[in-house]
Amino acid sequence: MKLIIGLGNPGKPYEHTRHNIGFDVIDELANKWNAPLNQSKFNGKYASVHRPEGKVILLKPLTYMNLSGECVRPLMDYFDIDVEDIIVIYDDLDLDTGKLRLRGKGSAGGHNGIKSLIQHLGTQEFNRIRVGVSRPPAGVKVADYVLSKFSKEDQLIVKDSIDKCCDAVELSLTKPFLEVMNQFNGA
Repeated sequence: MKLIIGLGNPGKPYEHTRHNIGFDVIDELANKWNAPLNQSKFNGKYASVHRPEGKVILLKPLTYMNLSGECVRPLMDYFDIDVEDIIVIYDDLDLDTGKLRLRGKGSAGGHNGIKSLIQHLGTQEFNRIRVGVSRPPAGVKVADYVLSKFSKEDQLIVKDSIDKCCDAVELSLTKPFLEVMNQFNGA
């Protein structure tokens, strides 16, 4: 069984903001797989999907970003999912908008959602897909920037990156994550 986790913040004001790109990817996968996120447990919304490759759970923690681990860890325990069977999708300020970077481990890099996951999982070694949202322009606070929506010019780039991220997730269901990294890094 695989667990695909998209990080974001719950609520209308946060929809389609830079910080919620993980939620947007989960929504797109749920749409593609005709799997509505209509189940809830441990303060998260999820869908269980039976695919030819096996069972996959799509999860959006509703704990707010900095408490994501409080949802993910109990859900992993409940479904008996190993840390090597998860993929976490989240925004990254250090990548250009729309760029993907896949990793099998690493530090939080200042991302509060990843800090929470590392704390609750007890390891930095889990698969992740970082989606670039770029750095804020001079004079704009990081918090304000990540909670803002993408410009019209960036929306097409972001849509393309969401599609590529979905492709990477689908490929990871049949291929080792290292192969998926080699194919999609920098995409």
